[in-house]
Amino acid sequence: MEPGTRFKVYCSQCREKVELPAEEFRLTFGRTPAQAHYSFGCPLCGAAVRKPAGDKIVEALTAAGVRTMRLVPVEG
Repeated sequence: MEPGTRFKVYCSQCREKVELPAEEFRLTFGRTPAQAHYSFGCPLCGAAVRKPAGDKIVEALTAAGVRTMRLVPVEG
């Protein structure tokens, strides 16, 4: 992870702009690229925030070493 990498984001709950270090984010990949999203906890209001992650966001977050998770469909 690039030391000191920070991202500015808006909280969906309190609508405030916050700046967080890369280690505060998680990037999740679904079955398709359209299902990718990132999440973080708002330090101001405590909300768990989840937002869609397009190609540019995915590229920036992965370059910064953000933790990733891939959702795997459950076989029935």
